[in-house]
Amino acid sequence: MSETISIYTDGACSGNPGPGGYGIVMLYKGHRKEISAGYKYTTNNRMELLSVIVALDSIKTEGMNVVVYSDSKYVVDAIEKGWLKGWIMKNFAKIKNPDLWVKMVRAMKRHKVKFVWVKGHASNVENNRCDELAVAATKSKPLIEDTEFERLKSSGMYEE
Repeated sequence: MSETISIYTDGACSGNPGPGGYGIVMLYKGHRKEISAGYKYTTNNRMELLSVIVALDSIKTEGMNVVVYSDSKYVVDAIEKGWLKGWIMKNFAKIKNPDLWVKMVRAMKRHKVKFVWVKGHASNVENNRCDELAVAATKSKPLIEDTEFERLKSSGMYEE
């Protein structure tokens, strides 16, 4: 049986939209990797999505078994309840964050991915660490521009 990579992710935003960040903890064969980054102006859901995309894209070997643990019902339910399949069939019409969902689909195709929801701000040590990383990233310098969010918002395609 193939080994599994465990990925814990979280997104944070100070204001929504506002400064945001994501935190990732990856565990594989006794190794641990933490990743985080902050964005100048974004949303919490974009950071939740981006955390998963960055984590999956950072896996060097294709075809790995991956379990993603997230406290985001938005992300987990979209995959596990099949909403994403419907959004793909509709070419992401009227769906928020279409740019990131397209990237998510691409990243997921490289691996065998399962999503598991975990309760946020509870007793899950790794999820709590991701939250710490994400919150700290919102205050990091320099913050990255979320240019696609800015474009979607200015074109009226992203309403709050």
